[in-house]
Amino acid sequence: MLVRFARNYGWRAYAIPVLVVITVWVLVDVCRGGLFTGDDGAAPAPATSPAAVATTAAADGDGRGEQTTTRGRGPDPATHTPAIDDESGQLPPGGPFVKQGTGLYHLAGRAGEQFGQGTEKVFTYTVEVEEGIPASHYGGDGAFAALVDATLSDPRGWTQDPRFGFRHIDGTSTEQPDLRIQLTSVGSTHDACGHDIGMETSCFTTIGNRVVINESRWVRGAIPFNGDIGSYRRYLINHEVGHAIGYAAHEPCGADGALAPVMMQQTLSLSNSFLHNLEPSEVYPDDGAVCRYNPWPFPAPQPPAPEPPAAEVPPAPDQPPAAEVPPAPDQPPAAEVPPEPAP
Repeated sequence: MLVRFARNYGWRAYAIPVLVVITVWVLVDVCRGGLFTGDDGAAPAPATSPAAVATTAAADGDGRGEQTTTRGRGPDPATHTPAIDDESGQLPPGGPFVKQGTGLYHLAGRAGEQFGQGTEKVFTYTVEVEEGIPASHYGGDGAFAALVDATLSDPRGWTQDPRFGFRHIDGTSTEQPDLRIQLTSVGSTHDACGHDIGMETSCFTTIGNRVVINESRWVRGAIPFNGDIGSYRRYLINHEVGHAIGYAAHEPCGADGALAPVMMQQTLSLSNSFLHNLEPSEVYPDDGAVCRYNPWPFPAPQPPAPEPPAAEVPPAPDQPPAAEVPPAPDQPPAAEVPPEPAP
């Protein structure tokens, strides 16, 4: 009978039982709670250990410095009232950057003459780029080194203080640089600087005297700078070199609407209150003052506001001409007195 059935229906004799089995399986699965989905309609995630989840969260960020690691209780909205948007410290959208370089560096740029008096110290430095960062991300080694040199030699920079001088060395001689200014991938920056606040930052570390410039910030800038990438890159250099030459502490905004000090953490915010809420142990008062961005230690003085023109004094109305005084009438000539006769 089965042989006759197979002869009459050909390949369909094999397909029909398979379809029956699939249909029964689908019905059973639907009764159990849905096909390939969880209760919320989303595909269920594969089972992983807590350690694997934490590793993935830290390694697979979206370039905005956001992490999902546990930090205890979150902030209370009733007491957490920063002066400006919490997103100000996050990485803005923009070009690509490298999440992890090789950890090795090559030299960039050329050695040059000293600039600045350096009555106290002339800092020698090299400019370096981490291997694995494509030149297309930052314009090439020459462009990066040239901006470092131009920033440190600018009269608005640290050399306006006669105590400081700088000299770019090639790093191939026996002379060891005082500073190594390095364009660094995000992962290597985290290794050198830490990543406790969950936002992309740069730093100076005494381990190797490294001025670590976070490539993600070099490429994308910072929200408080309103897209002015040139000014922001100069700020990065001046701020981190400021730490390297001895200015360890940060500095708060001095007055609402004033230029921000270069040692303020302008990458994160221009608001004292925001930075106070972010890190209460820092120097920032919760006073609501918000500065304007500024890349220079000694910015050019602002031109004074023009004074309003003085009010014109209208001319006095015409006066009638003064009355002429007529000349005195002719007087008769005085009588001549004859001379006295001689005795």
